Amino acid sequence: MITLPKALVDKFNDWLGWEAVDTNRHGEYRKWLRYYLDFCHKYEHGYLDERSLGLFTEKLKDKGQRSFQIEEASCAVRLYYRMVEETNDIPSPPASEPEITAKTPPASTQSDGASWVDELTKLREEIRVRHYSAKTLSSYYGWTRKFQAFVRCKSPALLDTSDVKRYLTWLAMEKDVAASTQNQAFNALLFFYRHVLGREFGKVDGVVRAKRRKYIPVVLSRKEIDTVISKLEPPFDLVVKLLYGCGLRISECLELRVNAFNLELGVLTVHDGKGGKDRTVPLPETLVPEIRAQLDTVRSILDRDLPTENFAGTFLPHALERKYPKAPKEFIWQWFFPAILLTKVSGANEFRRYHLHVSHVNKAIKTASASTTLTKRVTAHTFRHSFASHLLQANYDIRTIQELLGHSDLQTTMIYTHTVKSSTRKEPRSPLDF
Repeated sequence: MITLPKALVDKFNDWLGWEAVDTNRHGEYRKWLRYYLDFCHKYEHGYLDERSLGLFTEKLKDKGQRSFQIEEASCAVRLYYRMVEETNDIPSPPASEPEITAKTPPASTQSDGASWVDELTKLREEIRVRHYSAKTLSSYYGWTRKFQAFVRCKSPALLDTSDVKRYLTWLAMEKDVAASTQNQAFNALLFFYRHVLGREFGKVDGVVRAKRRKYIPVVLSRKEIDTVISKLEPPFDLVVKLLYGCGLRISECLELRVNAFNLELGVLTVHDGKGGKDRTVPLPETLVPEIRAQLDTVRSILDRDLPTENFAGTFLPHALERKYPKAPKEFIWQWFFPAILLTKVSGANEFRRYHLHVSHVNKAIKTASASTTLTKRVTAHTFRHSFASHLLQANYDIRTIQELLGHSDLQTTMIYTHTVKSSTRKEPRSPLDF
């Protein structure tokens, strides 16, 4: 097994932080990168060849690695690819190994010398101090890095509005991105200029904008939903029932904790939803027995974990553990959908229980829908679309649906008026109880 140079490891660690990879998984990412480079060295495959990654994942399958481990390994290798593509100072491997050379970037991304290290560090700090989500951090940081490459590492002090205009126009004309993608890039650069560079963005008139197309979401009938659910194994069937029965986002569902359920009142509280907002939704009465059974499963898992050596409980948000030191091992703070395996915390001699990974749910839904005769593309979000459409079809008020979905703007909810014909009704119920 080869040993990665310290400079390469340090650079990769920086990228793990910049891409907002869960710090608890950094050690695993470094391990997969080391295995991949050793595989390429041993079998004389190209380090930066997509075919090498395909062969590597096949090797992992042959060795009996789990699907989520293979996916994590692929993410680590692809992060390495991007690091090489966007960086001109990748550390060289040991002399005894084949040289890992970076791809030559296109002419538009050749460096003029400015590193932007301080600016990128401040960008992460400004996002974190505002308690934005990890996805927002990853997105804004990614767009800023791409903008840096586009302006050929031009000194941040010399940047002006014309650079942004050229970049947004290039995205629309050359890359043919969707309007939402271009708007995301615009918002990321607006944040970068305002909070990192400390100056106003200025007007961006004359930018070629990507054309926004009207989008009608995919909606399943109740029969189609029942068909998909019938193909799912526990606990994925309960996940999908909550997605549809309560209109949850996939992240909101998997991040539910035991204390979110009030079975006596029939209410589910969604904490820290999109935008950091809380909301309550009615629990489907038909799911109460399954929810109780899942709570019993969570308790039994916790009882098995507690005697485990170096078990530190579950992961808690922000500084909650400092305020309540015993909370990680208390039943009410456990994930409602706990992960199969314990997670080794990087940099600490302890194990913690994380929640079910989103990739597991997505794969289960894809496999289940593929085994049916459905002609629609089914994703986790399809069930949320179906929740809203079926409530509207049952004549519920659009404002009530907006509150149940947690939308800030009514216009976002209005898209469902194009999926069904409706009148109005005020009192909310779960569509699983119709």
